[in-house]
Amino acid sequence: MATLNVSVVSADGEVWTGDAAMVVARTVEGEIGVLPGHEPMLAILATGEVRVTLPGGEKITANAADGFLSVENNMVAVVAGKAELV
Repeated sequence: MATLNVSVVSADGEVWTGDAAMVVARTVEGEIGVLPGHEPMLAILATGEVRVTLPGGEKITANAADGFLSVENNMVAVVAGKAELV
């Protein structure tokens, strides 16, 4: 099964990094879900949750604000001015 390599970072440092089955984030244009094989994209984050579903089904949630989300080659980078695990 293909997975995503996800990195959530804030201005203070790394918040969470690991493999995931899916990432859902809130952008200024609405909520977006990213699965393995997603087209490359760049989006501006809106203040809200970034939800990461791990391959086993466990979920990790972070609050993020002031940043962007980048997707390319099954790599997802969430770069936020402020981010913390919930």
